[in-house]
Order: sequence, then C-alpha cells, then structure tokens
Amino acid sequence: MIDIRLFRQDPDVVRRGLANRSRSTDVVDRIIKLDVDRREIITELDQLRATVNSASQEVGKRRRAGEDATALMEEVRASKERVKSLEEGLQGLESELQDALLTIPNLPAESVPVGADESANVTVRQFGVPQENTPEMRAHWDVGDSLGVLDFDIAAKLAGARFNLMYREGARLERALMNFMLDLHVDQQGYAEVWPPYVAQRSIMQGTGQIPALEEDMWRCEDSDLYLIPTAEVPLTSLMAGEVIEEERLPLAFTAYTPCFRREAGAAGRDTRGLVRRHQFDKVELVWVTHPDRSFETLEQLTRDAEDVLKALGLPFRTIELCTGDLGTASTKTYDLEVWMPGMDRWLEISSCSNCTDFQARRADIRFRPADGGKPEFAHTLNGSGVAVGRCFAAILENFQQPDGTVELPEVLHGYMGGVTVLRPIEKRLL
Repeated sequence: MIDIRLFRQDPDVVRRGLANRSRSTDVVDRIIKLDVDRREIITELDQLRATVNSASQEVGKRRRAGEDATALMEEVRASKERVKSLEEGLQGLESELQDALLTIPNLPAESVPVGADESANVTVRQFGVPQENTPEMRAHWDVGDSLGVLDFDIAAKLAGARFNLMYREGARLERALMNFMLDLHVDQQGYAEVWPPYVAQRSIMQGTGQIPALEEDMWRCEDSDLYLIPTAEVPLTSLMAGEVIEEERLPLAFTAYTPCFRREAGAAGRDTRGLVRRHQFDKVELVWVTHPDRSFETLEQLTRDAEDVLKALGLPFRTIELCTGDLGTASTKTYDLEVWMPGMDRWLEISSCSNCTDFQARRADIRFRPADGGKPEFAHTLNGSGVAVGRCFAAILENFQQPDGTVELPEVLHGYMGGVTVLRPIEKRLL
C-alpha cells in the first residue's frame, strides 16, 4: 500500500508511477478527494466533541445551581446526533478510501526501465550456452512420457486439466530437487527453513497484495475465509504481520517448500502442455524482511541466491530486469530468471525476485523499532522463487536429454536420487 502522505504531498509522483505501469491515473484524484473529505469530517468531529464536552459540563453546573438547562441540553442532544451521523459517514469514507488505496500497485523504482510490456525488459546477464533446437530435440512432456516419469492423462482423470502426476524416478526427482534447493538455501546461504500452512486467511492474502489484484486467480475454500496459497511468499512474509521487530534482528531470511495453487484464470489457452502452467505446482520460496536502507542491495543478494540453484544444476539461464509495465502488483523492482528450454525452443521464467519496499509491510503492519529507540518504522519485504520445482524438472529433461533417449542427471542431485544418475526409457509402465 502506498503511503497516503505521498498523495497529499506529491501526487504527481504517484501519477507518473501509474502511467509508467500503463495504469489509469484517475484513481489518484479520487483518493485525494476522499482523503480531503475524511480530514474535514475528522476536524468537524473534533470540534463537535469538544463542544459537547464543554456544554455537558455547563449543563451539570447549571443543574447543580438550580438553573434551567433545558435549552443547553437540547443543543447537546443535537450535537451528539450530529456526531453520530458524522462518525457513520467517516466510517464509510475510510472504508472507501482503504478500498481505493488497495487497488494501487507499488510504484516502480527510478532505476527500472520504462516500458509498456515484456518487450522492454532488459537482459542483465546470462549463464551457460543455450542448446540449439534441432529436429531430434524433444519437449519435456515427450521425454517424460518415454521415461515413464510423467503422466498427464492419469492426472486429468484424478483432478482435471492442468494437473500433473509424476511417478517412479520422476516422483523421486521432484523430491530430490526440493531437498537440494532447501539444503542449499539453509546450509550454504543461511535462510531459516519454515514449514507453513498451505492455506491463508483473506486478511493475510490482502496483506501481501494477492487480494484484490489477483483474487480471480485464487482458490477459495467454500464456507470459510481460507484460500489455498498461490505461493509460500504469502505465509512467509506474513510471519511478521502485526509485529514490531527490534532492528538488531534484521534482516530476517526465510525459505520454505510448498505446493502452490492457482486458477490460471488469465492464461486460458496458454502453455496447456507440459509443466509450465499448472493449477498445482511445487516451489521453494525465499523471503527477506530487512531495513529500508538495505532493501535494494538485498534484492541483488536474493537474486544471486536463486541463480546459484540453476548454476549448481548446470542449467543455462539469463537474468532479466523487468520494465515498469511488466512488474507485479507489489513490486518496485524485479529480476526474472529465465531458463533455456531447448525442446520448447524458448526461454521460460523459473524465478521472479522482487523488492516490495514497504508496500506489503504497510498492508500487513510489519514494522521494526530503530536501535536508537525512535518511533517504529515499516520494514521492507522481498521475495523470490528459489526456484519453481516443476519447471526445473522440465528444464532438466530438456537440457540433459541424450540421443539414446536417456537423461543424465546433474551431479548435485546424485546423492538425493539413491544412486540413480541416469533416467532411462522404460519398456513396462508402472501405471
């Protein structure tokens, strides 16, 4: 959420940020008017309450003196009715103002390239040499089928379209990737591992910016206020919701594996094959809560931590800085990691690392107390995938497929695979 003081002091900054995001700026004037009306009511209420208090005291004096206070009592009664009416109006205005503020995305950082869509994104660096897409190169769904590790038909029988089923070495590879990523983040990078709930209350979803912006993509549990989480960013960031953290404890860095659930409501017809866009998928997430002065350098560290996963696996990837028009709702600056998929002949996003500054902290009330004992301030939050497990699975099948139909597994996974170093085509299916 954007600080209301910015709308009062420099609304053109908000307008420019929204325009750079290709968003309408009309809401800025509406918010300013709501805020002005709200403050006018508060001023009148303060004056009326002071008048009521003073008049009530005078009524008491007159009655104790045996004087007639009828007229003054009528004035007090009328003033109290006016107070009640203004309070009701104020409540409605504050609710309307809050709803309007919740629709405003975070403002892009000054360093973010300005552009309307992904065509204006900028490549920052690249690791590895992408393989050429040759006629013999197969997409991961064909590789997975020949290996007997993926079955989308059975998944559809169980749950419908856009779900997947992995079995045999496929199931083990998915689990190996999760464990490898978590071990890297915890043992080598110093993150604290968390095993959170896979559902969250509406207020928690709102606090991280999923609602209202992405509500149509959420899975809601009927007859409850709970939603299936779309990413572990939601519970990890919300660990500190409503808390005041001592500055000495910052930064806090968390990691978690969770399944993630999304309707993919805005992706009808896109990437319907394979492991790219699923209703349920596995992901290891990284979240930081840090001091405002250090959040942009923390974004660089977070991005390097996610890159280390792909480097260790030997997967070719590039790091992209998103332009203003391609940023997510809560982000002020984002790097996407895109892994090369030779079978699909394209780059595929596998991680998105974002600095949300105080946008989520304001919504979720995440603050820290300065070491000098000053007034609590809002912390900055960051998040990134470390990385999307299913897409990593797919990238391994495509990048390490061999002419004989086998797939050589990255060396760092051998210890997690019980001695299996190569996936081989099967003659007899398990399912």
